[in-house]
Amino acid sequence: MSGTARELEGRVAIVTGSGRNIGRGIALALAEGGASVVINARSNRAEADAVVGVIERNGGRALSFIADVTDGAAVAAMAAAATAHFGRIDILVNNAAIRDEKRIDKMTIADWRAVMAVVLEGAFFCVQACLPALRQSGRGAIVNIGGLSAHTGSKNRPHVVAAKAGLVGLTRALAHDLAADGVTVNCVSPGLIERPRDPSLPEPQHHQVNRTLTGKYGAAEDVAGVVRFLCGPAARYLTGQTIHANGGAFLS
Repeated sequence: MSGTARELEGRVAIVTGSGRNIGRGIALALAEGGASVVINARSNRAEADAVVGVIERNGGRALSFIADVTDGAAVAAMAAAATAHFGRIDILVNNAAIRDEKRIDKMTIADWRAVMAVVLEGAFFCVQACLPALRQSGRGAIVNIGGLSAHTGSKNRPHVVAAKAGLVGLTRALAHDLAADGVTVNCVSPGLIERPRDPSLPEPQHHQVNRTLTGKYGAAEDVAGVVRFLCGPAARYLTGQTIHANGGAFLS
């Protein structure tokens, strides 16, 4: 690995939605810190395997696992595969999300439920499946990936804003519930992060109205570094917190 610090050596992480973008950056950062990483994608095995390849070429350990986080049985199988392959789970990063844009008057209940299922039910299934191993870790860490619009609001995203705001509430609740088990639970809220987009689609509305103090968009690595810190030994006194990585677009 390129870094010298190996503060996550011997630990095992599951990162949902880690075949691309922020999830990929988080997986690579945790691997650089020494963790073995389960790379999860809903259906794109080629992307997941590509991330595994990067980690392994840099001397790390990784496993790809295709699972829809809205399927409780598939999530349970992923957690079982992680423990069978690596022997433990110490870190869970709930990153999988749908960031659709649609007006409330144009939205169907299926649209609403699709976002809630991935963001909130997916986190629920993943926490439940990983919790026995996280408790055994003695230094377990859960990091939920929120979003800027959960705090600022945004046009055309009532389902996304509600789901991501729900993750903040879930983070606080789980911090209370799991503190006695030695499991920290925090939320990282990215904002205005550059990522590949379909050029035929308009820029997300909240990108159009929000501006950073730094004058530039962030990169996946800017979010990944915060997540890596929260998973490491220096962050054991942090729990129930929402950390904003947005270049000053929102000041908490």
